[in-house]
Amino acid sequence: MSNSDYKAKALLDLDNKKLEESLSFFKKELFNLRFQKTLGELTNTSRFAKVRKNIARVETELTRRRKVGAK
Repeated sequence: MSNSDYKAKALLDLDNKKLEESLSFFKKELFNLRFQKTLGELTNTSRFAKVRKNIARVETELTRRRKVGAK
């Protein structure tokens, strides 16, 4: 899993398994960022917003696919 930011169009190329893996990766990264902040080791605070947006993008795509598959 790369540590890059996702764009909405890039998510269309991934299958559901990869999206679930990405979601797990970003949630772990967010946890680690919170941990670093608590310890005072965090230097790049803008990473919080990027990771949260990536989580939202992945969750939105998964929800869209579930709705399309339910019809």
